[in-house]
Amino acid sequence: MIKVLFFAQLRDKLGVSELSVNSDENPNVQVLLNNLKAKDNHWEKTLASASLMVAINQTISNKTATLSSGDEVAFFPPVTGG
Repeated sequence: MIKVLFFAQLRDKLGVSELSVNSDENPNVQVLLNNLKAKDNHWEKTLASASLMVAINQTISNKTATLSSGDEVAFFPPVTGG
């Protein structure tokens, strides 16, 4: 299983902060993202941003990164500050 976390506006828009998905069906971040978007139009629109950021096991990563059972994947909007 892979633990998927959603932060900030993503969490608010999706109405969920975390879920678990089968690691066998999600070999990399892009496949995971595509599978999440396939849930319905609301998920697709919410996760469609090209600037969506991802971290695997609390390390910033990219959408081509390979996933393994036990990984924690976090999706969040770009962080700005000042």
